[in-house]
Amino acid sequence: MRKILFFAVCALALASCKEEPKAPLVDTHQIEVNDSLQKIIDQRDNEINEMMATLNEIQEGFRLINEAEKRATLAKDGEGADKASQIKSNIQFIQDRMKTNRELIEKLRQQLNESSVKGDELKKTIEAMVAQLEAKDKQLEELRQMLNDKDLRITEMGEAINVLNNDVADLKNESSQKSQTISEQDKQLNTAYYVFGTKGELKEQNILDKGEVLRSNYNKNYFTKIDIRHQSEIKLYSKSAKLLTPHPQSSYRLDKDASNQYILRITDPKQFWHSSKYLVVLVK
Repeated sequence: MRKILFFAVCALALASCKEEPKAPLVDTHQIEVNDSLQKIIDQRDNEINEMMATLNEIQEGFRLINEAEKRATLAKDGEGADKASQIKSNIQFIQDRMKTNRELIEKLRQQLNESSVKGDELKKTIEAMVAQLEAKDKQLEELRQMLNDKDLRITEMGEAINVLNNDVADLKNESSQKSQTISEQDKQLNTAYYVFGTKGELKEQNILDKGEVLRSNYNKNYFTKIDIRHQSEIKLYSKSAKLLTPHPQSSYRLDKDASNQYILRITDPKQFWHSSKYLVVLVK
């Protein structure tokens, strides 16, 4: 996320002048825009977490269905009444779990409809899951009819269960892929970028231009990408450091290490990255 934030860093360097440095200009409109964007990010975080929780429940249901199908497959080698009883018990369990998954899929559809996350692919997956579950209902009904037949044909039932197994495995794989997509979106929302350098280095990359920070055409590849959930310390390798982008002073500290060089310690990541996901530090 790029936010163009302006700071007046103009200080006259003439030896004959002792004029105090001017205070940086505050772009109140940009701060309001950033506040709105942060609210959107927070909302998306919550929505993604809720959908991830529902997807996990659906996947757990598929895992239990797979186990029941394996038990039913093994039961075909059992003895007479025990064989039929075991298969019937497992088919009933599969039916119950499929009912639960159908309810969870409907819940996921509702969450997606009410969320601000664009999920066209997830919508397609939801509809595919519904179609698969409806097909499995018909297959289970056929298995129940077989169980009522006095001449139970285990071979044919085993083939039907194998088909059901493959269908559920395919559906589970699709759900796993969509879960990874949502996880990647969550990672992007928690990504920030930082850079530190001398005035000359920052000017060379157009990060600092005529006293202003992050104007157009600056070198984005010069920044280091971090996950703000896991990285809270940045070594600056300098005895002089100044933040050029706006971050609340209460959300960080500039400490010195054993070599008397500064380390930026972010004490409140949410507040620190609230105004900008880009950090620029001037060092000497």
